[in-house]
Order: sequence, then C-alpha cells, then structure tokens
Amino acid sequence: MIQARRSFWAFRQLIDPEIKKGWWQKDAAHHLQQFYEDMIAGNRPKLVIEAPPQHGKSRMITEFITWLAGKNPDCRTIYTSVSERLGMRANKACQRMYSLERYQKCFPDTKISGKNVVTALAYARNSELIEYVDRIGYFRNTTVNGSIVGESLDLGVIDDPIKGRKEAASKTIRDSTWSWLTDDFFTRFSEDAGMLAILTRWHVDDPIGRLKKKLGDDVQVITYKAIAEHDEPQRRKGEALFPEHKSIELLHSLRDTMLPENWESLYQQNPIIKGGNMVKVSEFKRHKIIPDGLRIVQSWDTAQKANELNDPTVCTTWAIGDNVYYLVDVFVKKMLYPELKAACMGLHDKYKPDTVLIEDKSSGSSLIQDLQASTLMPVIPIMPVSDKVTRLSACTSMIFAGRVSLPERSDWLFDFESEIAAFPNAPHDDQVDSFSQFLNWVRDDSKPIMIGW
Repeated sequence: MIQARRSFWAFRQLIDPEIKKGWWQKDAAHHLQQFYEDMIAGNRPKLVIEAPPQHGKSRMITEFITWLAGKNPDCRTIYTSVSERLGMRANKACQRMYSLERYQKCFPDTKISGKNVVTALAYARNSELIEYVDRIGYFRNTTVNGSIVGESLDLGVIDDPIKGRKEAASKTIRDSTWSWLTDDFFTRFSEDAGMLAILTRWHVDDPIGRLKKKLGDDVQVITYKAIAEHDEPQRRKGEALFPEHKSIELLHSLRDTMLPENWESLYQQNPIIKGGNMVKVSEFKRHKIIPDGLRIVQSWDTAQKANELNDPTVCTTWAIGDNVYYLVDVFVKKMLYPELKAACMGLHDKYKPDTVLIEDKSSGSSLIQDLQASTLMPVIPIMPVSDKVTRLSACTSMIFAGRVSLPERSDWLFDFESEIAAFPNAPHDDQVDSFSQFLNWVRDDSKPIMIGW
C-alpha cells in the first residue's frame, strides 16, 4: 500500500491485479508520475499522450485521475471529451475504483457518497459529477462545447476532442473546438493547474496541433506508434507497441484493410490530410545541432507576380553535409517586389550562402536579373521542367534514405511539416516548391557550387 501511494505504476498494479504489463504502460506511467511531480511543484505542466486505440490509454488516464484524487482529495478535475458517452464511461470507471476496498485502504481520506459514508452533508455522485466527501475536490465530466461556467479546475483532461476524420476535415468544427478550449476550458484553470490530453491525431491543424504551435516546448508530447517506424530504446523497427495485447500480425491485418490516411492517424499518430501523404513527416532525419563549416545553399520560390501581394514567397536555407542535407531556416512572407529584393539580400547577409537558387519565373525572373546586375550574389536561375507533384516525387527517395534532416524544434517547423504532409492538397505549396527545388538541384552532382562575395 505504501508503494502504491508513492508510485502510480505500483498503484496501477494494485488497483488492477490482472493488468497486462507492457513496456509502454510502464513508460507512460513514468511520464504521468513526473506530470504529478510537476503539478505539485507549481510548474503548470501540459502533457499530451498520443497512442493507438484499444491499447488501454483511457483506462490508464482514469486510474491516474483516481490516484491523483487519493494523493490530494482537494484536486478539482474537469474531464472533457467529444461525446457524452466517453465522459460517462470515465465517470463510472472512477466511481468503481473509488468504491474498491483496496483503494480505500490505500487512500482512506478520499471518499465518495454511498451507504457506507456517514455525513450530514449531501455530496454529489451522479453521471456528471463526483464530489469527494468533506473535501473541496471533485471529478466533473463534460463534452467539448459543454457548459462549465462558474467552475474551476486543478487538473484539466482532454480525451479525443474531435470525433474522427470527417469532423477533423471541417475547419468550422476545428475552429469551434479550439474556441471552446481557449475561451471556456482553459479559462477555468487555477494558478498551478495541469493539462493532460489523450487523443488520436486526425489532422495537422487539430486542437493539439494548434496548442503545440502556440506553446511550443511548454507542451510535452509523448507519442506511441502501433508499429515502430525506427529503432527505439524499447523495440526495433517494425515491432508492435503492445504485443501482449495487439500482435504484429493483427496490426498488419488492420493496416491492410484501412485507408492509409486512417491507419496513419489512428495507429501511427501521423496526422495527414486525405489525398496527401506523398511524404511522411516521420521519415525525416532529425538534428539538434548542425556541424560547422558546411556549404550553405538558399532556395527561393517567389510569388507569381512581381507587382502584386499574391502568394507568399519562401526561402529555405540548407547546410550540405556528408550525404545529409540539413534544413537550417524557413522564411515565409507575402510581400511586394521592393521588399522581396531587400529580404533576399538580408537573408544572404545573415547566412552567407555559397549558392542562391531562384526559380526563373514571374517575380523570380525579375529578381535574378536585378541581383545579377547590381550585386555579386551567387545566383543560379532554376527553370522548372515538370509539374509540382513530379518535382517532389523525384526527390522522395532522398527523404526515405535519411538524407534530409529537419530540426527537432523550431518556430517555423509546424507550418513546414503541415504543408509537406498535406501536399498536394494543402492550401499553399510554396514551401514544398522551395524544398523540392533545392533537393532536385542538389541531386545533380554536376551542379557547380558557386562561391559567394
């Protein structure tokens, strides 16, 4: 009992002696334990756990809620999900655990109303609210867009805020869900409250995607894929996440019967837009630092018209390593031609590229002529010889071979990955054009490396 009070993983085994034990449950329990430690330290933690369906994540979260209530019966928890059924199921699971004799022996100070509780006050115990006897804490379940006016929380739990692909494809639904979370749910947080989210990633622009974009490193994201896409500390590439529960053979059969985009979202936590997925974001190599002394190349995809504020202009900056191409920076901005030339010169001064690639079309043609006439900038005109899809397809093998590396973190990374993942059905493809322009150019070893000023 003492160990179960201290350790969430020990508590899980106490409360559910028949639990199937896999490495990922232990790993997730470790992260939840740290989440608790951060909460009591006043660090206002935000933890997102992405895991496949039917792998026990909802059970794990309800057990964590009850463990936290045992540690602190004054903790006020609000649990929100896309459906009333999910909330009621979590509510009933908590009630069952609170009523267990072994739970009461472990946490005797956390009680809920019932025939064995003697009190002069009436404490709620229904399908929407569980109040802890003689304490201020409670468990409250509601739906996304449900009313929580006048309530406060110390633990906010988000369980699948969007129902599925159809709803996730609707920008109206994504906007509505995000507005409720920001304007209602998040405004209920106490000073040191923690946020815990468990979900399936259906869309790159889903609420968690937006939260990650807004808060960056303040949000910790733990992703568990049904089948490993790379070697991991606990398993090899191609191995199942929880073979004791879902064998690799079963996962393969599920994958073979599903649409690729549904499999990627549900089981691999790779949100993509239907019709996209020419490139999987998970295939990119990742880097924390870039070696010094590498050749630098900039690739410009300019707006279509030199004298109009039309599509954005994009410049990607690259460092060429030993058979690895490191993405250093992505510049995206809508601007008229005078600002375009100034931006090009400014980024040249910042990164000192050895080569500057500029698409020889529309405003790019004007920029090439201007720079060649007035500067010594090492400009190479690039004339596209095929359509956008063909250009990207021609360099996907370089990505799959691990030759293209993205940073682990950057302010521009989310937007870049979103456009790459959604291509060719994204609203914009300018970052893709700059990206594929560089890769197609660098594939040709006969291309000269021009030395700058």
